[in-house]
Amino acid sequence: MNKFALGCGVVLAILLFILVVAALAIGGSYNRLVRLQQAVDQSWAQVQNVYQRRADLIPNLVNTVSGAANFEKSTLTEVTNARASVGRVQLDPNKAPTDAAQLEQFQAAQGQLSNALSRLLVVVERYPELKANQSFLSLQAQLEGTENRISVERGNFNSAVQNYNVAVRSFPTNLIAGMLGFAPRPFFTAREGAERPPPVQFNFGTPAPAPAATAAP
Repeated sequence: MNKFALGCGVVLAILLFILVVAALAIGGSYNRLVRLQQAVDQSWAQVQNVYQRRADLIPNLVNTVSGAANFEKSTLTEVTNARASVGRVQLDPNKAPTDAAQLEQFQAAQGQLSNALSRLLVVVERYPELKANQSFLSLQAQLEGTENRISVERGNFNSAVQNYNVAVRSFPTNLIAGMLGFAPRPFFTAREGAERPPPVQFNFGTPAPAPAATAAP
């Protein structure tokens, strides 16, 4: 009887040990997933901040540029409409989207605005009087810095999402993630020309480079 009781005690001790180890493993994995998820949300908040910063610059940019004589109104309208389209895409600024379609819609709207701004800045080069406008020069510098920050923060967000998704899909964390509702998150996808921010340089008065000489036939 004593041997039987001793054997039962050993089995119970082993089971208890296994349960404790499993609980610690689950708790550790859960805490890691929470930290990675928070990193994704924090990176998303930074992305939203820099995009909002760009949106806030646009009204002053449009007002300043529209003061130039005979400036193309259609170009200004395109920028204004693109900014309005961005405002219609409503996403939580403090929580990264879990729906890939929502993020794609957000990215498409922001891309449309980037393209409209690029066209505006190309047209601006035909109005050298803006070179002497200090308000415009200040907005130019701010926009250039903001575009660079957008590129950086998008990269940081994608890195945070990648770290989170790897953890969610890796064994054995994926078992815990599935039980506790941690799902992979979508990230920004690269578009043609997305490896660099839209150009915001204005080389007023700088002559175009001479074409390369061609050899005589």
